[in-house]
Amino acid sequence: MRKRLFFWELGGFLFTALAGTLLHFVYEWSGGSVWTAAFSAVNESTWEHMKLLFFPIFLYSVAQVCALGKTYPNFLAVRAASTLAGLALIPILYYTYTGILGRHLMWADIAVFFLADLGAFWLDFCLLRRGRLSEPWQQVAGLAVLWALAFCFVWCTFRPPHIALWRDPTTGLYGISS
Repeated sequence: MRKRLFFWELGGFLFTALAGTLLHFVYEWSGGSVWTAAFSAVNESTWEHMKLLFFPIFLYSVAQVCALGKTYPNFLAVRAASTLAGLALIPILYYTYTGILGRHLMWADIAVFFLADLGAFWLDFCLLRRGRLSEPWQQVAGLAVLWALAFCFVWCTFRPPHIALWRDPTTGLYGISS
């Protein structure tokens, strides 16, 4: 069972890495389609790069909960916790390294995304395997957190707060509407 979980988590890491990379370009490839803006990056802000991690994890979670839900009754709470950890790693790692260097490097930006992806699925694996966060109320809270994040990512694409996390460093604009 542990081996099966490992391969599911590895698959999630690889799926998120590939899908997140592709989602970086989908909005541009679509000619600026509003529909694709909801789940792909519309600019180079840190928030939009966090969206590239979130939506592949969210989509993979649907498949994974169908396949493993009964085996891991703590799945939803664990996935919410690991997703939040992965999302937090993006701004933490990005602002730390750019603060130290005084500039950003493309290869380091890409590494930040992959490290956040790896961190999310590694934590997921550890918590699922140990049976952490298994109370029924935690599953409800986990599901609520995942759906709230999905809502926030879509909402803030069209109505972004005017703070640094949402600011495109190349254009100075925010979200799709600015």
